[in-house]
Amino acid sequence: MPLQTPLLPLAQVLQQRRDRLAQLYPGPVLLWSGQPTPRNFPANTYPFRANSHFLYFAGVPLAKAAIHLEGGRATLLMDNTSPEAALWHGATPSRDTIAAAIGAIAAYPYSSVDDYLDGAATLPNQARSAGAPAAAVANFLEALVALRLYHDDYALEQIKAAAAVSVAAHRAGMAATPGATTEAQVRAAMEGVIMAQGMTCAYNSIVTVHGEVLHNEQYHHGLAPGDLLLADVGAEAPSGWASDITRTWPVSGRFTPAQRDVYAVVLAAHDACIEAAQPGVEYRDLHLLACRTLATGLVDLGLLKGHAEDLVARDVHALFFPHGVGHLLGLDVHDMEDLGDLAGYAPGRQRSDRFGLKFLRLDRPLAANMVVTIEPGFYQVPAILGPARQSGQYDDAVNWGRLADFQSVRGIRIEDDVQITPTGSTVLTAALPTRPEAVEDLVHSP
Repeated sequence: MPLQTPLLPLAQVLQQRRDRLAQLYPGPVLLWSGQPTPRNFPANTYPFRANSHFLYFAGVPLAKAAIHLEGGRATLLMDNTSPEAALWHGATPSRDTIAAAIGAIAAYPYSSVDDYLDGAATLPNQARSAGAPAAAVANFLEALVALRLYHDDYALEQIKAAAAVSVAAHRAGMAATPGATTEAQVRAAMEGVIMAQGMTCAYNSIVTVHGEVLHNEQYHHGLAPGDLLLADVGAEAPSGWASDITRTWPVSGRFTPAQRDVYAVVLAAHDACIEAAQPGVEYRDLHLLACRTLATGLVDLGLLKGHAEDLVARDVHALFFPHGVGHLLGLDVHDMEDLGDLAGYAPGRQRSDRFGLKFLRLDRPLAANMVVTIEPGFYQVPAILGPARQSGQYDDAVNWGRLADFQSVRGIRIEDDVQITPTGSTVLTAALPTRPEAVEDLVHSP
């Protein structure tokens, strides 16, 4: 397949990563890229996406390949393209050409992978298990997380490139809304921008008037005046690096007073977290800051009763904001979550069973060159609010009658990608406005 970056810079970046791994874990490692999965018959496959850990050290999205790492040295294991495959899919660079491009010391056929299994640490979800002791595998995974938590300059540039395309996609979605009649049409406008830039979606797009369904992947609903459209859409660069943006805008081009009031509360939480984000700050504290800010705003709107600190301590805010304030971002939109909480939670920490904390994906102190999302929200989820109201346990804290004034606010989320810098943070998606007036202008309302 075509190589996406200049050969020498890519090889240097990859070698630096392998050298850093060798300093933390010098033992042998074997990583597979994976291979296309058939949708039905073998030749009709889902779009292929290489394993992210393989990509981190190999740099090229190869299918049915593996890379062996030891002491900073890389060996590529893959087959050359067969004449039959070339007939259908075109010629691709040879195994040796790719090996040279990524700085591998040698390249052998994929069948040689068995020769490199002995004693090699592998990922828990890889197809084959190698012979490294469990303790060695654990050490390797810790080293892998330590490397991928903090992005090098190449990675940051790739994330920024994906973010810029995501910004353009959201602008296109807003502009397309006045002429659209369904969610699908807005989605098409957004994903068309991503495709036109040679990128793919980093995850299944969420473009919905039912923002209370957090990961809604249905696009058949009609658009009507008075609806809010929540779009969570992010591009992924050909190199695999991701972006992640959410905006919520009025289909009519103008927020109603109730919608604007709740939007302002969510935006206040969003802005407070970004302002507070800097090295040494606990991400959990950013989440709790978002919770307190939301609770304060909802008290001011008459939806909640009491003091923000007390409401958050009781997890009352989570009736309307049940998820965490964000996550790691990198080669995956929820970076390294294939490893469970190993990357998201610092050593010795584990998830809380509290309603307001159990969905927190990241519980670490922030540090320079981490990239995280900040995405507070407000949702009226029937499956949460119905039982809560029936239980009576929140009657002293929730003004249930007042909720009727906000029926048009099903879900609002505002999400940006934030790079932690040595002295603070930089919003990588700042080119897409968040102020309600600017959002309205982008919808091109009459």
